[in-house]
Amino acid sequence: MRAERASSAARRRALPAIALAALAAALPHPAHADQQLDRELREVIAKAIGEAECFTDHYDSAVWYTLMEPRLRRIVKEKNERLDILREVYCETHRAGEARLPPGLVMALIDVESRFDRWAVSPSGAVGLMQVMPFWPERLGMRRHDLIHIAPNIRMGCAILRFYLDHERNDVRKALARYNGSPGRRDYPDRVLGGWTRWSGADDLGFPPKGR
Repeated sequence: MRAERASSAARRRALPAIALAALAAALPHPAHADQQLDRELREVIAKAIGEAECFTDHYDSAVWYTLMEPRLRRIVKEKNERLDILREVYCETHRAGEARLPPGLVMALIDVESRFDRWAVSPSGAVGLMQVMPFWPERLGMRRHDLIHIAPNIRMGCAILRFYLDHERNDVRKALARYNGSPGRRDYPDRVLGGWTRWSGADDLGFPPKGR
């Protein structure tokens, strides 16, 4: 009889734990959401890697060079490298068939991430101008070394930023925090947004200002 009472008491104690476990199983799992986001982003980056070299209107890009080249000259001393950076930023932010990015925002992001040093490597292993994490190209058959090259680094970085802007419904601050891997924090977005005014031009006008 005593054993039966003990067994009954144990079952009663177990019921709340069982109920909590069932409730937890019924709720959305954050890790699952993150994994889904990771898969979607991987597809976006794979598409970006497979895209052809982009081209843009020569007149528009000439205006862009004229405006931005003197600003970048103070940081990047080598002329060809400077022009390559400007060309790729303008081209990737205006890539046909993709949502337009404000090129000044991308310039500000690069300034914060690497100070326009294509050889930059962060303590966490992020590489190049836009500090792309090396596991992305490695998963897609590229070499980590490829990230030091201007064109693929900016192409992948812009694809990632565009993805997060779409995911966050053009909330620039939230998208920047996700790009940095620090959702919910304000310090990184504040630094990039603070630099946006320094790099902004006519092409940044009209971009949805949500989150600024």
